[in-house]
Amino acid sequence: MTGDTRFRAFAELGSTNDWLADAARQGAPEGQWVRADRQTGGRGRRGRTWVSEPGNLYASTLIRLREDDPPAQELGFVAALALHRALSAWVASARLSLKWPNDLLMDGAKLSGILLEREGDAVIAGFGVNLAHHPGNVERPAISLSAAGIAAPSPDSLMQALAECWEKEVAGWRSQGFATVREAWMARAHAPGTLLAARLANGEDCQGRYDGLDADGALLLRMTDGSVRVIHAGDVFQL
Repeated sequence: MTGDTRFRAFAELGSTNDWLADAARQGAPEGQWVRADRQTGGRGRRGRTWVSEPGNLYASTLIRLREDDPPAQELGFVAALALHRALSAWVASARLSLKWPNDLLMDGAKLSGILLEREGDAVIAGFGVNLAHHPGNVERPAISLSAAGIAAPSPDSLMQALAECWEKEVAGWRSQGFATVREAWMARAHAPGTLLAARLANGEDCQGRYDGLDADGALLLRMTDGSVRVIHAGDVFQL
């Protein structure tokens, strides 16, 4: 860890997102990062528990929204691109793919999750990456770098690389807008035609083939009758 005050590290926190939300309320600047060796209250999307034992990366950063920024909901795609680019220093890009809305897969299994939360004019982006270990009691396959026989970087090293990629991706999002982000995200996603199952917020389940993203980032699923369904929210699994 460098002496840079933008980076904070703790042996244990309840949640890096919660710590940074409190720091944001106290005026923490854009570009602040925090990492914990272990989280006692880590969580994923929809309030799910995120198992957070030592050895993996649990880190969060924040961005202060500006009046002329594109819509904040696009930052999930920005975060996914940054993480993909950062991990590509250790993992062959061909083994990595992005899954809507904000997961990173390696060899088709979940390697990382991203959780974005709003705090006033700040958006907090939390990253959990399976470096040393991965959960086994999950609905869909998960994987870690170590389990795949890859020499994993230290959590600090990955956080530093991720911070550089995040800064570049945010700058591009602000200057070029979402269209460029969308194209870059789709280029790193699973192949068009991949069979996906979507579990929607209303409890409905549906299946279709991945057909890209619409202009706002919604998932497009081509159904068996040839129609295209637009998914704005839900959990998506690769079949």
